[in-house]
Amino acid sequence: MGRLSVVSLIAGALLALAAAPAEAQTVKVGSKNFTEQYVLAEIYAAALENDGVKVERKINLGGTLIAHQALVTGEIDLYPEYTGTALVAVLKGEVSSDPQKVYGQVKDFYEKQFKVTWLKPTAINNGYVLIVRQDTADKYKLKTMSDLGKVAGELTLGAGPEFADRKDGIPGLKAVYGVDFKEFKQFAKLGLRYDALAGKQIEVANGFATDWQIAQQKLVTLEDDKHLFPPYFVAPVIRQDVLAQNPKIADILNKASALLDNKTMQVLNAKVEQDHEEAADVAHDFLKEKGVIK
Repeated sequence: MGRLSVVSLIAGALLALAAAPAEAQTVKVGSKNFTEQYVLAEIYAAALENDGVKVERKINLGGTLIAHQALVTGEIDLYPEYTGTALVAVLKGEVSSDPQKVYGQVKDFYEKQFKVTWLKPTAINNGYVLIVRQDTADKYKLKTMSDLGKVAGELTLGAGPEFADRKDGIPGLKAVYGVDFKEFKQFAKLGLRYDALAGKQIEVANGFATDWQIAQQKLVTLEDDKHLFPPYFVAPVIRQDVLAQNPKIADILNKASALLDNKTMQVLNAKVEQDHEEAADVAHDFLKEKGVIK
């Protein structure tokens, strides 16, 4: 075969690739390394596949900065992220309790710095919450964190080690709500806090708004009425070049996101952690129940 023929073949192959439909390109969906992330990534992956988009899963990559780096370098094309996490861990910005302000800030920064965009946020706000048993709420008439400030001296808090020093932890509770607990007990693992709460070793625990134990144990979350905790709304973050190649991805993911809120996520998390179902099966069944998958 002559040189011209080889060049022609290569040129033809390149033209064929360029002419291939955007749908033929594989979208790499990633996640961080905990249950909620697995489920969310599987929901987004399954929704894309249902609409004819080829997907490669890269689930359980690691913590925030590992997943973020994978996105920026193109190892993955999208993953679910939390606005508050992006603000604190990536932007290293000043903590704010205004959801729209935080979303706009992280969206603008990601687009300018990383060529990555945030799609529409879900109604999942998986931020810090303070939790009490129903009997504690009844005894002390607790509905808000302001209510807690009046009686905290009689109560023991159980929380993670980092909660002692964070601005949105014990120092913030004291500054904003005047909270000064009788005792602080550290629990490295989240599940141990819920065990301690159920076992009446503590009266108050810090957790996250989508923890499945809240619904399962019928616990009371106290309203953050003075807005100490920053918002942690979930949204898919995606490379702009991937969206440019296949714009319909945004619509698919936004429709999936619109189905999600805290109570829904508590149930889905419980199916994995309590019922030991596979995250992929939980995601598929959820989308089928919502009519996304036939």
